[in-house]
Amino acid sequence: MTWKKIKFHLKLHWIKIVVILVLLALAVSLIILLIRGIKAWNEAESYLRQSQMAMIPLQLYLQVIMALIFGVVYTFMWYWLFMKRGAQSFTKTGKKSIDGGSIGITWKDVIGMDEAKEEALEVVKLIKDRAQLQSIGGKILRGILMLGPPGCGKTYLAKAIATEARLPFISMSGSEFVEMFVGVGAGRIRSLFKRAQQLAELEGGCIIFIDEIDAVGAQRSMDKGFGGTTEHNTTLNQLLVEMDGLKEKDYNIVLIGATNAQERVLDEALLRPGRFDRKIYVDKPNLDDRQKLFSYYLSNVKYDPQDVRIERLARITVGQSPADIANIVREAALITVRNNKQAISMREIDEARERIALGIKRRIRLSDKEKLQTAYHEAGHAITTYFFAPTQDVFKVTITPRGPTGGATWTPEREDTFIKDSNKLLSQIKVCLGSFAAEKIKYNATTNGVYQDFSTAMYYAHQMVWTCGMGKSGLLGNWEISSNISEEMKSTLDKDVQHILHTCLNEVTELLKKEEPLMDKLAQELLAKEELNYDEIEAIFKSFGKVRPSL
Repeated sequence: MTWKKIKFHLKLHWIKIVVILVLLALAVSLIILLIRGIKAWNEAESYLRQSQMAMIPLQLYLQVIMALIFGVVYTFMWYWLFMKRGAQSFTKTGKKSIDGGSIGITWKDVIGMDEAKEEALEVVKLIKDRAQLQSIGGKILRGILMLGPPGCGKTYLAKAIATEARLPFISMSGSEFVEMFVGVGAGRIRSLFKRAQQLAELEGGCIIFIDEIDAVGAQRSMDKGFGGTTEHNTTLNQLLVEMDGLKEKDYNIVLIGATNAQERVLDEALLRPGRFDRKIYVDKPNLDDRQKLFSYYLSNVKYDPQDVRIERLARITVGQSPADIANIVREAALITVRNNKQAISMREIDEARERIALGIKRRIRLSDKEKLQTAYHEAGHAITTYFFAPTQDVFKVTITPRGPTGGATWTPEREDTFIKDSNKLLSQIKVCLGSFAAEKIKYNATTNGVYQDFSTAMYYAHQMVWTCGMGKSGLLGNWEISSNISEEMKSTLDKDVQHILHTCLNEVTELLKKEEPLMDKLAQELLAKEELNYDEIEAIFKSFGKVRPSL
């Protein structure tokens, strides 16, 4: 193994070694000439004759030696400063590998996502034990594609694979291949795989990780005349060629790609078997996974186990990613230090969740009129959520300016949901329109605060009609992917969208008119306290004899 490493380094750095040896040889020659010149000087019988005869060859030799040294140094600087650092630097990745064993992220550090870990563990076994696979005629894996929302642990899982496989690990982002010059991205792909081949030959294998691979692997298309599309197509073509493994030697190189984009965004040639042989879906954690994540992150900080209930935290963080959960604990620790406390309590965690979900409180003083308008706006959201969205809790209502808004109604989901039917989508639209209806009822006018609510409501209605066939006209199909739609068809689809919005608005308006005393009470309480938490909101509804509809 030692001789193999020596051969590898000789092959990789032979130019440096040759230049250093030449410089050493020239230095030795210069020293010898100096010694001979000094010797001739000391043995001279006549000072003038011997000094002239001694200095003439020495001067000639020195001039020759200096010319050689200057030539070597000039060539060295030209090659390394221009070729390596200059023109060719566009196509060099410059990425250094990391030894898999030094990454330090093991399976136990990857919390939750058990199905993804099982798939990844099998991949590690195949990478490590190639002999067994090849003994039955099997082929090594070329690539693994990780798909899922951001912050769910795709990069973390890739690092764990490298750690368990104990192979060199090269990490890059898809955007690092994208340049304005045609051919640069393809050159960087070649440079990356050449480096990986060298490491694979030395260490027995290499793992390449490309994050946000959709930046380089998106579907190819015709160039519009500016060169950008040609550059993207050329880069992708080179990646496809490298992944085919058409080399004189079969290297144990595995490419792991990760993306937050939909699978359909990627080019079909990239997804075919033989390139990305495995697809690992890394989704948001379920209830049990969230409990494990809170246990893991809280174990690294000081917290009050009597006050902080991990089971409750897992239940109230539906839809949160591992990155979100880590951020909640980190933010809670900062708030604890700010409050001069020794351990994190539930109060700090709740405050951290509010800061992350709603934004930081802003020092903006609203007029009394603006406060009352905002109070009715948020009361409309709260009441429609309470009656029309039984899967969501009205956790907090505030008229304190937070983030970009003048107020907020926080309505997290009660449980994990993966499928949204028409009733769920309609309930989301009604909740959005609650603010508009409340303002219209109380003031017969509306504010620009409904801008985002309208945007969300129209998005849901548009998706129902244009992609899911839920419109009144009964038109079926995903009309967004069709390029040949008549104006009459567009008009019918748009009428269906408006029908959904107006139907929902009528139901919400009818509800709020019926519950106007309740809306007035919520608005007055908000005006007095500025914020109402879950228990206070529930108490107000119960004081009016209201009970939430069952799920």
